[in-house]
Amino acid sequence: MTDGFLYTTPLDPRAQPLIEALTWEYETRYGNYWGEPAGAEMARYPAELFAPPHGAFLLLLRGGTAIAGGAFKRYDERTAELKRVWTHVELRRQGLARIVLAELEAQAVRQGYSRIYLTTGFRQPEAAGLYLNNGYTALFDTTVDPEIHGSLPFEKDISALVTGVDEPIRKAG
Repeated sequence: MTDGFLYTTPLDPRAQPLIEALTWEYETRYGNYWGEPAGAEMARYPAELFAPPHGAFLLLLRGGTAIAGGAFKRYDERTAELKRVWTHVELRRQGLARIVLAELEAQAVRQGYSRIYLTTGFRQPEAAGLYLNNGYTALFDTTVDPEIHGSLPFEKDISALVTGVDEPIRKAG
């Protein structure tokens, strides 16, 4: 079965498995650690923030089903902020998050960004490893217990990707 990317919105019914799984993951890993239900993070940003021209919401589909995905929104004029990077729990450790990450970086370049910023939680070592292994710089002290920081920020200069990125995806009229 062939995998394919779909640029859509968090409101797309095909995105619901991603949103539900992320909410469950936040709940089981963090509970009320930050003083509110962990699922509140999923409702924090309106869908329009993840829409062009400043954002993007991506699903990796297999047979019409979301198996991975992610998004970005505008952080500042030159910086996209990654959010919602996710892989189906039964399909992890197969490189799908890395594929999504590379496509989100390319799309950020196509939309005019030259830098990526993101945060992940201290109870998501897989995510921290993904970013560190893909050229992101930790903006925190990696030698101490990550719980001290709570939120773990990363950044990456993607300006060098400009020459290697295809033309923007065009929507049919």
